[in-house]
Amino acid sequence: MTVPKVYKVSYVVIGGEHPGAILNTDKEPKPGEQIKIGQQSFEILEVIPLVPPRGDFNYLHVTLKPADK
Repeated sequence: MTVPKVYKVSYVVIGGEHPGAILNTDKEPKPGEQIKIGQQSFEILEVIPLVPPRGDFNYLHVTLKPADK
């Protein structure tokens, strides 16, 4: 039985118009994907590991921009 990975992700929105968020997810974010935080949609620009994985936890920094409408 494999234990699912957990990604603790710090989401930062460029331009500072949204406070971003720190969220847990079981799916690794990838550049080009879109995510929703609250009522707003964002496009992932970059994903950077913050520290080496610890057990099943992966710590990531993700830079976002508002999604095109």
